[in-house]
Amino acid sequence: MNDHSLIIIGGGPAGMAAALAAKKAGIEDLLILERDSHLGGILNQCIHNGFGLHTFKEELTGPEYAERYANMVKQEQIPYELDTMVLSVEKLKDSNKKAVTVISSKRGVQTLYAEAVILAMGCRERPRGALNIPGYRPQGVYTAGTAQKLINLEGAKIGKEVVILGSGDIGLIMARRMTLEGAHVAAVAELMPYSSGLKRNIVQCLDDYNIPLLLSHTVVDIKGKEKLEGVYIAKVDEKKQPIEETKEYYPCDTLLLSCGLIPENELSLDGGVEIDPRTNGAYVDESLETSVEGVFSCGNVLHVHDLVDFVSEESARAGESAARYILSGKRSQGKTIEVKTGYGVRYTVPCRINVENAGELTHIRFRVSGVYKNVSIVIKSGDKELLRKKSMILVPSEMVDLLLKKSMLKESGEEMTVFIEEA
Repeated sequence: MNDHSLIIIGGGPAGMAAALAAKKAGIEDLLILERDSHLGGILNQCIHNGFGLHTFKEELTGPEYAERYANMVKQEQIPYELDTMVLSVEKLKDSNKKAVTVISSKRGVQTLYAEAVILAMGCRERPRGALNIPGYRPQGVYTAGTAQKLINLEGAKIGKEVVILGSGDIGLIMARRMTLEGAHVAAVAELMPYSSGLKRNIVQCLDDYNIPLLLSHTVVDIKGKEKLEGVYIAKVDEKKQPIEETKEYYPCDTLLLSCGLIPENELSLDGGVEIDPRTNGAYVDESLETSVEGVFSCGNVLHVHDLVDFVSEESARAGESAARYILSGKRSQGKTIEVKTGYGVRYTVPCRINVENAGELTHIRFRVSGVYKNVSIVIKSGDKELLRKKSMILVPSEMVDLLLKKSMLKESGEEMTVFIEEA
């Protein structure tokens, strides 16, 4: 059968949470499409613990967290198709239906139709080509996630003397993992004056193993033509430019890159979804609906999260919203508030709020653009202050989640601004 009420693209934690919530909200005819051979997405290679404290109130490994959700999907008899690549998503001109073209060994190339689509494709790592590091392309340079997959899923040994560029969470976790595999991690270099990973990962993965974190440092040259021989690391100035006299050579056979994640939005772009350049994810409203009616986005394809528990919570809201859209058959109308960013705030999710469609509490999630101490988070509409919340410290690596009451939304004008106010 090619016609469905709801199609979910992606069978990772976001896709599964969205499917379960939609099923609970009354949608029976739904389908998950996953390009990998297993449900669970990236969690299957994340064998470290720390997952599930919010969702399941216990500490799980990535595969355990994925298995919990996969078992719930199977118990609810939600259909899913593995090894299935989605080629395109488009809204039909003469109806509200969406055409989803897929390719798989089971179907060949086929077009499926749905009343609503949830985008839950996750994200990918920023590759070396995007970093502009001089040097050849020798054996021994990996993204941190690729190294994680090779070691954890395929049992490969990839190096003995390691340097890591970037202090994202995957890089921090791989510093520990490489150490446990018997390698020596010489240093983790970070371009910014602060780490882009969670504080707990800095403590548990670097401090506990005496691995130095070099803030305001970067790799400026890679040595070796066939095989990696070493890298030069230099301190950077306030403009992020290397300071030549600080350049230091680190002999190594492995360089891991942990320099950020990019939401996988090629399908979204091709389908006409408007993309926010600040997040590389879709512009969405409070229902997580994109600029294309009946197409919703959630999880790391929308904006990169720090915790998978937040992915699951957000994606469940996307599933509920898609179910509401399908059952009502239309997008809600009424007063819309544009959410703007002010001082210290990089982006917000959502970017707009439909007051009529909003629940009693509306989440506004954002990241800050630097490290701020003893500040207030403020939301204002014109001269009217809607919310003020004090915070001892805000860092870019930790997402902030605010809750706005519906009464606050009713008091707002057509725009509200979220900003940081320093004492």
